[in-house]
Amino acid sequence: MYEEEVRKLQEIIDDSKRIVFFGGAGVSTESGIPDFRSADGIYHQQYKYMPEQVVSHSFFMAHPDVFYEFYKEKMMCLDAEPNAAHRKLAELEDAGKLSAVITQNIDGLHQKAGSRRVYELHGSIHRNYCQKCGRFYDAAFVKAAPGIPRCECGGLIKPDVVLYEESLDAGTIQNSIRAIAEADTLIIGGTSLVVYPAAGFIDYFRGRHLAVINKSATAREVGAELTISAPIGEILGQIKVR
Repeated sequence: MYEEEVRKLQEIIDDSKRIVFFGGAGVSTESGIPDFRSADGIYHQQYKYMPEQVVSHSFFMAHPDVFYEFYKEKMMCLDAEPNAAHRKLAELEDAGKLSAVITQNIDGLHQKAGSRRVYELHGSIHRNYCQKCGRFYDAAFVKAAPGIPRCECGGLIKPDVVLYEESLDAGTIQNSIRAIAEADTLIIGGTSLVVYPAAGFIDYFRGRHLAVINKSATAREVGAELTISAPIGEILGQIKVR
């Protein structure tokens, strides 16, 4: 399936030297990680508290026990493995075709697949820090901790993820915008372009080729020369790196 769309994407990639990939939750759903906004996503499931409320900074501070119960169950998928999309992007970077991955995901699967230049807009479940002394803890420690993970000093451990009411890291924003502005090709994948300010970063693109690969329509028109409504791993898995 999608032979014509894949052929066109192949032409775009062959014609590119500085590809930037901008991705969201749809990149990892083929690895078994649930997204948030699709019909069967986390935001459409029934909980005592709204998921958007639970993953806010104020809720984390007020109810860390409820936050961690939700976070460990729904957001820490430590057994997930990279899929064809993650692997192909790493292969494109190895070949010198792709200059950066900009991701809204926090799962670390791009790095696990071998990508090196990854800008994580919303942080990572693999970095966790004591709010009292700053000591680092990995995801395995947090996942295995009973109830609320606490540091040896007694401080509350917080994931290095951007919660609602928190700002994105300024350095990550700057690097992401620079990468997009310098790209000759921008591939947007697995994101509905709903979450701002991240979705606005694509306005800095001035290159030749813009492609969108997403199962559903995006929330905004981006003027893509190629739009493929399909699972991104299924599409990228057919691309040849040469």
